[in-house]
Amino acid sequence: MELLNTIAITLATLGILVAVHEYGHFWVARRCGVKVLKFSIGFGRTIFSWHDKRGTEFAIALIPLGGFVKMLDEREGEVAAHELDQAFNRKSAMQRIAVVAAGPLANFALAIVAFWFLFMAGESGYAPVIGKVTPESVAEIAGLEAGQEIVAVDGKVTNTWQALSFALLERIGDSGPISFEVKYPNSEMVYESEAVLERWLAEQEEPNLFSGLGITMYTPEVPPVIDMVVEDSPAQRAGLRSGDTVLSANGIEMPLWMDWVNYVRARPGEEIHLEYRRDSQVLDTVIVPESVSGEGSETFGRVGLGVALPDMPKELLRKYDRGPLESLQASAVRTADLAVFTLISIKKMAMGLISSKNLSGPITIAKVASQSAKSGLESYISFLALLSISLGVLNLLPIPVLDGGHLMYYLVELLVGRPVPEKVQILGYQLGLFLILGVMMLALYNDFSRL
Repeated sequence: MELLNTIAITLATLGILVAVHEYGHFWVARRCGVKVLKFSIGFGRTIFSWHDKRGTEFAIALIPLGGFVKMLDEREGEVAAHELDQAFNRKSAMQRIAVVAAGPLANFALAIVAFWFLFMAGESGYAPVIGKVTPESVAEIAGLEAGQEIVAVDGKVTNTWQALSFALLERIGDSGPISFEVKYPNSEMVYESEAVLERWLAEQEEPNLFSGLGITMYTPEVPPVIDMVVEDSPAQRAGLRSGDTVLSANGIEMPLWMDWVNYVRARPGEEIHLEYRRDSQVLDTVIVPESVSGEGSETFGRVGLGVALPDMPKELLRKYDRGPLESLQASAVRTADLAVFTLISIKKMAMGLISSKNLSGPITIAKVASQSAKSGLESYISFLALLSISLGVLNLLPIPVLDGGHLMYYLVELLVGRPVPEKVQILGYQLGLFLILGVMMLALYNDFSRL
């Protein structure tokens, strides 16, 4: 059942993105007087179709990994004399540029609308207050201290954990200085400091930004009170229940939940004599953590318990309520920032500053789409916006077979006054197809590696 839900959510997500992208091409083509023959969501055999009053066929096809808008074009077949003025290839270079660019721009428009709804609903997060600083880390070298709030990184305001994460994401793979602005609790005095990065987190797959910086964000101390027991786990077999409190392991007191977690992780397959409290009774049992494989050859212990998390202090909550116009401006800025970030990330990956293992394919997209949908509507809309921006940016890359490749040819034609020779275009399409297939194979390999 879960697999079917994942497939359904993934198909719906891809369907929305493809429909919006292709509708951008379709809408502008019609405005430029181009006759559209077919609007298809998916490739391959048509499953369902209908025609509008202008003769355009709208179709749902078997393979749901994309779509296309087929326009009247002399290069693809004979065109009747009375329809020549409606052929795509007969339109001016500027009109063809408008039609091709409309697809990616529609994806950006979708992201702006999605963020606008999120911002109108209100944005909130917690202030990035440092809980601990790792010795000899980037944070310690910069002079950061526990209790400080990081208010800016490289001049960019970081008023929430999410904002801090985004600012740090932009520095992955970089070498050079990174600057911080911090303040102490109940003080408006801002202090500046910096450290030097050297290919920061360049080789890591799914890097932990805060850990890589050398900080642990402040959270209230979590007592070892069990909230959830996984079915058929070592914890369930040992008789533990929701509401039990861990007291000690092998005679060592466990005052905090992380003390217990770290103790278990370090002892895969070993017996642990556990003392715990249930209501007013102190009980004991023996539990053997199962061995779980991590990155490389690392293994760690796991018993299948979840903890009841305490609420964050209210004074650390940052809530932003915006009106319609302010939300629209903020959504446009967020979309532009993420588009630029995507471009920079592609550049860094090409230069080897970001591990190619971070490249994801349809399997990872399916998993994240499903997880975001389960997390709630806001989480799913945010993911949809991010994916739409990525699709828009990738399609604008100057690679033949992508929209950006067509734009490159038409811009050259606009500048020199004549079309790019057909042989050059064909060679470009072959090279572009080879490149795209190579990237897709790498993304699928990464997907299966993560499985």
